[in-house]
Amino acid sequence: MEFLYDYGLFLAKTITFVLAVIAIVITIAGAAVKQQHKKGELDIVDLSEQFLETEEDIIYALLTKDELKEKEKKEKKLAKEKAKAEKKATKNNEAITPSKSHIFVIDFNGSIDAKEVSSLREEISAILCVAKKEDQVFLRLESGGGMVHGYGLASSQLDRLRHHDINLTVSVDKVAASGGYMMACVANTIIAAPFAILGSIGVIAQVPNFNKLLKKNDIEFEQFTAGEFKRTVTMFGENTEKGKAKFVEELEETHVLFKDFVTERRPSLDMTQVATGEHWFGTTALTLGLIDTIQTSDDYLQSKAKNHKIIAIKYELKKGFAEKFSKAASLSAESFIGKLLQRNRIFPG
Repeated sequence: MEFLYDYGLFLAKTITFVLAVIAIVITIAGAAVKQQHKKGELDIVDLSEQFLETEEDIIYALLTKDELKEKEKKEKKLAKEKAKAEKKATKNNEAITPSKSHIFVIDFNGSIDAKEVSSLREEISAILCVAKKEDQVFLRLESGGGMVHGYGLASSQLDRLRHHDINLTVSVDKVAASGGYMMACVANTIIAAPFAILGSIGVIAQVPNFNKLLKKNDIEFEQFTAGEFKRTVTMFGENTEKGKAKFVEELEETHVLFKDFVTERRPSLDMTQVATGEHWFGTTALTLGLIDTIQTSDDYLQSKAKNHKIIAIKYELKKGFAEKFSKAASLSAESFIGKLLQRNRIFPG
């Protein structure tokens, strides 16, 4: 009897604790959901400053003490001369040396559904607010493609830059295939690393069918539609030849739209050669006209650092304290309950 009493008391305490933890987690999670509706923030980084600091660090590491003193003297002298010249120009109402044009750097690492387009649209909107005709946008693109509508929207977002006469360069260090290349072809210039994968101008759809398995186990599947082609192929029903033919027809129509989109932006391409669904490495893609230059994104930015102000822009939805805490609390609760059950040898099922 004493054992049952102790066990009952322990069980009551455990259940009370678990319910309390669940209540706290639900409360905080509710607050986290509300915070998700808050607008994200733009993270802006001066890459020019980073390049300069790196260069200075290496130079200072290589020079002797005497060389460093000489270098510092020259820099001070140049700074005084520049300040004097600007002061004189201001006094005489002369034009001061114009500031450097900007290169705005954005990144797109695309998933299957191209959900990253929500951040891309915010980044491009921000750039269009401040960009001038002499400025440029540099997109570091990595994507193997995905859903047509998602990548179609991403491409349209990039088209906004072209419509505002802002020069767009797309860099592909690893892969821009299918929907990824749909985005890349919008650019004024496409650069790629030698072994980057490009192309795959084609359309694919794969649908598993379990109809035979269902029939084998005497399971009937019924589907009701209004409209002859509301559903062309299905995972569980028996697909008809007419339905499959219609499905292929829709794929062909999508392929035609894809080819027309690429042709409009890169008219020099031979579509009969490149729109076969194949992909190519950077060096071959250059020969075919899919890209314009063999170059990595790092080389491009370093080559522009001296004469341009390079700014990286990234739109991020900031996680609130409640969201972070709820996740940590959930993990802690799961860990504690697991250890508690293991210690007292109470296992589910």
